[in-house]
Amino acid sequence: MILDKIVDDKKIRLVEHKARISETEMRKLAEDAKDRPEELFYKNLAKPGISIIGEFKKASPSLGDIKEKVNLLDRIEDYNASVDAISCLTEEDHFKGNVDYLKEIRNRSELPIIRKDFMIDEYQFYEAKVIGADAVLLITAILDDAQMKDFYQLARNLKLGVLVETHDEYEIERALKIDPRIIGVNNRNLKDFTISLENTRKLKKYIPDDKVYVAESGIMNDDDVRFLKDTGVDAFLIGRAFMESDNPRELAAKWKSL
Repeated sequence: MILDKIVDDKKIRLVEHKARISETEMRKLAEDAKDRPEELFYKNLAKPGISIIGEFKKASPSLGDIKEKVNLLDRIEDYNASVDAISCLTEEDHFKGNVDYLKEIRNRSELPIIRKDFMIDEYQFYEAKVIGADAVLLITAILDDAQMKDFYQLARNLKLGVLVETHDEYEIERALKIDPRIIGVNNRNLKDFTISLENTRKLKKYIPDDKVYVAESGIMNDDDVRFLKDTGVDAFLIGRAFMESDNPRELAAKWKSL
């Protein structure tokens, strides 16, 4: 299964990261790191109207390399002018991400940034704080209930927002045990990487009204946006469509207005 392979490779990468900067040192760096404006990620998604998280990524296991048409610096300028938050992939092996990308974005944007990665170790949360992230992703499919609870609390202690990602009714039930404020439904099945926007509509009834509901993956055109807006989501997380667009700023503005 692809997801298992990604997690196994992440464990190898973590050994490399800890060899460069020990967990004790990374934790100390996190404790000394300057806090960003509190709750900025949540506030930007919870405000009235549709919010958009614009993603920066180089590749995905399902679709391969992304043929980006705008370089990183120009893209961040577009995002600064059009979206409500930025998602940055930092997973190296399957998404060609890097923590350095997030640090560069942080230097060029005041928007809240979510570190999108496969978070399986406390070290990654300290590292997220150090590199300037405002929030992190918890993927229900790769964590047990105890890990979900502990990692959520750790993130909150570090003043990091949390987007809890789910894919089905059972995962939503598990996620709600930790009472997160933001729940995402991934339209891409992480086991076989098939995509169905129907997943967002089908699962909406299981999301309490006081949660921010985020639709993730597979949003490529006007019809997708209209369909998801009709389901009652609060925010979109959009990657490939923006990365391959000649004008992501214009595209984001259009989709917000539909």
